Amino acid sequence: MTPDDQRRSTQPPGSFRIGSLVGVDVYVRASWIVIAVLIAALLAPRIESVEPDLGVWKYVAGFGFAVLLYGSILLHEMSHAVMAKRVGLKVRSISLQFLGGATEIEGEAKTAAQEFKIAVVGPLTSIAVGLLGLLVLLADPQGLTRLAVEGIAGANLVVGVLNLVPGLPLDGGRVLRAAVWQAKGNMHTGTIVAGWGGRAIAGLALIWPAFSKQFTGVEPDLYDYLFAAVVGAFLWSGASASMTNARIRQRLPALQARRLARRVVAVPDDLPVSEAVRRAQDASAGGLVVTTGNGTLASIVNETALLSVPEERRPWVPVSSVARSLSEGLVISADLAGEDLIRAMAHTPASEYLLVEPDGALYGLLASTDVDAAFEAGARR
Repeated sequence: MTPDDQRRSTQPPGSFRIGSLVGVDVYVRASWIVIAVLIAALLAPRIESVEPDLGVWKYVAGFGFAVLLYGSILLHEMSHAVMAKRVGLKVRSISLQFLGGATEIEGEAKTAAQEFKIAVVGPLTSIAVGLLGLLVLLADPQGLTRLAVEGIAGANLVVGVLNLVPGLPLDGGRVLRAAVWQAKGNMHTGTIVAGWGGRAIAGLALIWPAFSKQFTGVEPDLYDYLFAAVVGAFLWSGASASMTNARIRQRLPALQARRLARRVVAVPDDLPVSEAVRRAQDASAGGLVVTTGNGTLASIVNETALLSVPEERRPWVPVSSVARSLSEGLVISADLAGEDLIRAMAHTPASEYLLVEPDGALYGLLASTDVDAAFEAGARR
């Protein structure tokens, strides 16, 4: 796969790439254009009050502020990416979108300490940007500069503080997950607790407009209720998805490649299908692997393809014609289990995989259908 193919495979739908930072591709979702235009329109009256002679350029200035704001959000996401890479995780992409940004990290933190570092660095970066803005204000800038600095400082302080609220999918939820993980020794328990925290925050966000007048003295309008509904739905869905994912992953440790392996028989590539099937039946094997003339493993017989060959044609069809060539992803370690096993299978989707010992010796064959059945059986228990 070429770098361009890899980039396309990780590009979020409805987005375009704007470049790469710290070795990570950065994408902008189409929804960002909507929020940038909205910010420009909302800021236009304020900009006009500061610079009355700008005319239509006030909208350009507002759009520029939106770019600066999302530039600071990019710093927030970059801090997550840099920390993730420092602890040994691969970062697939950073994307800027309607409600902020997202960093796609491949794999999970191995320890609670790593999870805490990756999570907390984002809000701390936003707070640092906000405090830096306050320092700039001490120099008493004027006009649009002051307006922009005030906006960036205030927005980053709000983003930093709110992101520390202990509930998923916020960064504070990941901090809470790390704390529970450290205390209980189970990451999934931490996810469930932080997920309930996220649901509670979603509920508070939803009812906030009804009580906001008591704190702000301003009567909420329809837009306040709509915004609260959007934020509440975002938080609830994110928290619920994390909880569902945790419950699923709690079942994964039971999936062990060795326990699910089928006995496999190696046959030469020119052997007729009928004879290959006979040898497998005699050995009570559940899989066939094809070797070349010098005995090198070359391919795995695809069970579906084999069954599609009519009985009367099997003596004349070479077994190599119903086999799939062995690529790197089709040969996996027999020691894999749980999430590592699922990740290896997801990397190269196939119906069968060859299992090998650490020294490279053939162990058996793993069928995707067997893994699916074992997972379903675990879910029913």
